[in-house]
Amino acid sequence: MKTFQHATVSSVTDAISILSKHGDNAKLMAGGTDLIGLLKSKATTNYPDVVVNIKPITGLDQIKQESGGLIIGALTRLSDIVDSEAIQDAYPILAEAAASVAMPQIRNVGTLGGNLAQETRCWYFRYPHSIGGRIMCKRKGEGACLAVKGDNRYHAIFGGKKCFAVCPSDMAVALAALDAEIQISGPRGERSVAVTGFYRPLGNVLETDEMITGIRVPRPAQNNRQVFIKHRVRDAIDFATVSVGLVVSMDAETVADARVVLGAVAPGPYRATEAEAALVGRELDQAVIGKAAEASVAGAVPLSGNAYKIEIAKTLVRRALRI
Repeated sequence: MKTFQHATVSSVTDAISILSKHGDNAKLMAGGTDLIGLLKSKATTNYPDVVVNIKPITGLDQIKQESGGLIIGALTRLSDIVDSEAIQDAYPILAEAAASVAMPQIRNVGTLGGNLAQETRCWYFRYPHSIGGRIMCKRKGEGACLAVKGDNRYHAIFGGKKCFAVCPSDMAVALAALDAEIQISGPRGERSVAVTGFYRPLGNVLETDEMITGIRVPRPAQNNRQVFIKHRVRDAIDFATVSVGLVVSMDAETVADARVVLGAVAPGPYRATEAEAALVGRELDQAVIGKAAEASVAGAVPLSGNAYKIEIAKTLVRRALRI
């Protein structure tokens, strides 16, 4: 690792002040489960001069129930989301997604904000500098996306523009299915962004002087079904190959509303709107489930080595709708 200055702050204002001063040369750290790996590998070109410890900031590690839903602080640990009775009762998809992340040791320190803002797992992007020098690519500001002609088995089948790396966040998939919004603070004030609008092909919408402070989750309709399913190579610890988050509101036996979100197939959580349209107003029989599964991958454009993701996505959607 290179040397850097370490600063500890106790307020959002102090954190933003440091970010405003140093810009992209400052990085926030809470659990550090993603950042430390990037620092050790020296994979990125922009190594921070300052690492800001934000764990002492009070109030950002709380889960609060409000009349219209839930506010989850950005510093809330994933293990606390798994164990929260309020989440288990009304937002079980969040508990399921959090429980699927890595291993208990990671969940005990990893935070919700960190999970949402983590960097891509693309092996070209993360190639260690110590093994022949870092590999440059479009995401690092120089060159083309190497996955297009290279090993792209885990890359995007939707929305790949300039960069075909996928969003690795499991929590983003579950939160997108609940129509959640990410709360952001910066020197210009506060703003909210839908989880589905937070991600871009080359990263996310955060400015260098902004930070995530919380997530607002609206309360779903009373008669709803929530499911999160994750396919991965090694079931214990791996990131998703494909995942699905499903929230379906029922009116008796008929689907009144639906959110079908795919993970690990696009730069951000991918909302399969054609699958949702295939469900709304219909009963969940086998024919409707089959049509929704097919519709979930409409418009997919696989690369040379990842067309298998289409079949996995369809299978996961079928399974989710049958639970």
